Amino acid sequence: MSEQQRSAKARQYQMRKRADQMDSTRQRIVEATSRLHATIGPARTTIAGIAEQAGVTRLTVYKHFPDAADLYNACSAHWRSNQQLPDPAAWSKTADPDGRLRLGLSDIYRFYRDGADMLLRLYRDKEVLPEGLRRSLQDRDEHFRDVLSEPFTDHRDSQTLRALVGHAVSFWTWHSLCQSNGLAEEAAVEAMAALVAAAPVVALPKPGAP
Repeated sequence: MSEQQRSAKARQYQMRKRADQMDSTRQRIVEATSRLHATIGPARTTIAGIAEQAGVTRLTVYKHFPDAADLYNACSAHWRSNQQLPDPAAWSKTADPDGRLRLGLSDIYRFYRDGADMLLRLYRDKEVLPEGLRRSLQDRDEHFRDVLSEPFTDHRDSQTLRALVGHAVSFWTWHSLCQSNGLAEEAAVEAMAALVAAAPVVALPKPGAP
């Protein structure tokens, strides 16, 4: 191997080493941010606090994440990768509306329980989150509602049905029933299924009626 080849190989090694160090530092920052979000919440999380948790300087945090939205998105992706997320596609295989509702709510409430520390503070501090992350939380809740409402085709009042199912899938509904008032998740699912079942059925016009 020539001196030029050895020099080029050494440069490549140093570049890979620096890249690995940068990746490691970035990951420490993301993990530190996630810990703070889950303990004190996004509203109270500061760059100085993140830097202290990650063992880096504030300048290093800004170097890796000059845009706060990028840091929040990286933190969110990191947290989600360690969760068993609800699976609306699996619920959709159940055609029976009551069965799908119970299946979906059980899955959602299990997710809320497993991620309660982070979710409580995310929803509590929702207004300080970047717009894209706020929108994704709202879109997810609306998707849960729509998937669970879809099989109800027995002429329910659609506005009332959507409102009741939307209430049932809300994190705050689960938190109030199960965390604040100590209701078992199975009982909470049954209570919400009964509430949705009470949605009024719209009377259809009689044949020939004007």
